[in-house]
This record gives sequence, structure tokens and C-alpha cells, in this order.
Amino acid sequence: MKISALLICCMLSVTAFAQQTQFATIGKTKLAFKTSSPEKRKPGSPIIVYEAGFGSGGGSFAPLTQLLPDIPYFIYDRNGLGESAIDPNVKTDTDVVVQLHNLLAAATIPPPYLLVGHSLGGPYIRLYAATYPEEVCGLLFSDPTDFMLTTAEDEAAKKASNSKTGYIEVMKAMFGQMSGDSNPDAGVRNEAKRTLANMTAVFFREYRNLQPLKDIPVTLFISYAKKVEYNEEQMNKDLNLGINILPWWKEYDKIRIAHYADMIAHNRESRLILLPGYSHGIHHQDPELVAGELRELYQRCLSK
Repeated sequence: MKISALLICCMLSVTAFAQQTQFATIGKTKLAFKTSSPEKRKPGSPIIVYEAGFGSGGGSFAPLTQLLPDIPYFIYDRNGLGESAIDPNVKTDTDVVVQLHNLLAAATIPPPYLLVGHSLGGPYIRLYAATYPEEVCGLLFSDPTDFMLTTAEDEAAKKASNSKTGYIEVMKAMFGQMSGDSNPDAGVRNEAKRTLANMTAVFFREYRNLQPLKDIPVTLFISYAKKVEYNEEQMNKDLNLGINILPWWKEYDKIRIAHYADMIAHNRESRLILLPGYSHGIHHQDPELVAGELRELYQRCLSK
């Protein structure tokens, strides 16, 4: 993941809005979503559910939905992002997952779900699959954040790259900076504060004892050997991180690839696709590649 990107008993109602945006009220919070022709979906067939990265609304997946117009999908603006209101009771990643679960129920979108997660959305879909395993038929990760990184691994990678700051510290520094920055809108600042508070004691603590994945189809896209970008260099300088960026990324990419390879080791229909030189936004850089794999995953979900 690039430094720049580290950048629910409910009272329910659904109303229509312009450009096919709809709203569901979960408790007292109105959330925005879009779905493609749910009435045309055959009973028992899967639907793609997109989970965006940090600070991003559901519209970030437009390159994929445009290439897959025949496959039913559900996209939404996570708590406080885009057109969705902020629910202050959403404090943990589990709360994020439960809120999505309740939103799908409010929108009358039954499982099975083929979950797609980009960046920080990757951990969310993994947690969803652990929380509601019977609802998930497949997973696609697009350059996901490494929620499996341990403190010992972090320290070793920092030393091996001869850097002053490790990945966990960078995450905390970045979210801390954005929490107090007046430039992002309130929803992004809220997500930054929530994410920071949730990882302060233990990095991704809710994920430490997850049950192994069910044997479902999984595809992982991971970019590595990325070019150093200006905003990475600037952040390194501004926050006095003391990172040797290229060797730093080499160490953490190696760990992340190993973690995700291990995660899907027992999933018979799984693929780990490594993309050297690609950007963090793989589905924007090469939407045809990701859409093609997503179509294959959908067909495998159909055959289950």
C-alpha cells in the first residue's frame, strides 16, 4: 500500500435519489448506495459488493462497473464518506462490517456476495468473510493493506531497510496528520480518527485471531517494486520519517506478499497476481485486467 494512500436492531427505510443513488437509514444514520438492476438478479446468484479504500466513496470503482455492466453490483459510501452521514457509534472495523451487513439487508440485497476490497477495504472484506462466512462466495483484493503485519516483523523490516520509521508508525503518523488537517472533509477526518484510535494499542487487533478462510475462490492483486512518487518523498520529509523508500518498500512488500500467499494457501481456487511497477490504484491503472479476473470469479461463484 502506498504511503500516499494510507493516504445495528435498525429502523430501516430506503428512498430513491438522482443518478440511481439510494439511501438507507441504519439506526439514525443515512447511508448512500447504488445497485444495478437488483430485480433482474436471479435468486441465489451472486452480486459483487465493492469496499473502497481509505477515504474513498463507492464511485472509486467506476472503471470496473463500467466494464462489467451485465454483472449485478452494489457500491456504497462507507460511514461518513461521500453522501453517507457519520454515525459516531461506528468505532471499530467490526462496526464497519456490521454496518455494511445491515445496509445490504436494508437495501434488500441478499447473499451470496462476491466482495471486492481495495487498499484498506481489503482488511474489511476479510473481516466480513470471517464475521459472515455463509454470505460470501468469493473475494477479490486489489493491493490490500497488510493487516497481518506483526510488531516483530515491522521492527525487522525497519532495520533491514536502514530506516528510522516502520510501517505501523507511518500509518499512525499519516492518520494522525489527517485527523487534524482541515483540508479533508469531515467524513475523511472522521475515518482517519476512527482508524487511528482503532490501531493505537494493537495494530489491526480485531484481525489477530480470525478463523481461516473458507475454501472459496480468491484473487489477490499486489503491486510491488513501485516507483518512488513525489508525495511519498514529501511526506517522508515533512514528517521527518527517515525512510529509505525503495529498500523500505522492498522489505514490506516481501512480508505482505508472504502473508497473503499464506492466507489463501488452502483455497483451491485462488490466485495471487503480482504486478511489478504497478501503482497502488491497480483497478484504475489496468481496469481491464481486474475486470477480467472479477468476471472469472463471478462465474466461479455462479457454479458453486
